Amino acid sequence: MNKPKVFANFHNSATGDRLRLNCIGTIEDLAQQQIVLRDGVCLTLYSEELEVEGAVDYSIDEHMWVAVIDWHAIKNVGSQAIGPEG
Repeated sequence: MNKPKVFANFHNSATGDRLRLNCIGTIEDLAQQQIVLRDGVCLTLYSEELEVEGAVDYSIDEHMWVAVIDWHAIKNVGSQAIGPEG
């Protein structure tokens, strides 16, 4: 099963191995694909030429959704088409 692809800003990291899921591109992708965030949901996160898998978690400290990722697992997908449709 393919994980939904959702935009993430890799410069918008939270403490630890987490990306915040609060930028406009993320919100637009979630709405377009009708994804409801909840703990444990697996997503493929992308930004320009980068891609990584992550698990959704709610940050009580920051009062927002984040994705737990492995920074060493980030792939450079180059000029491949990446986005929610691809």
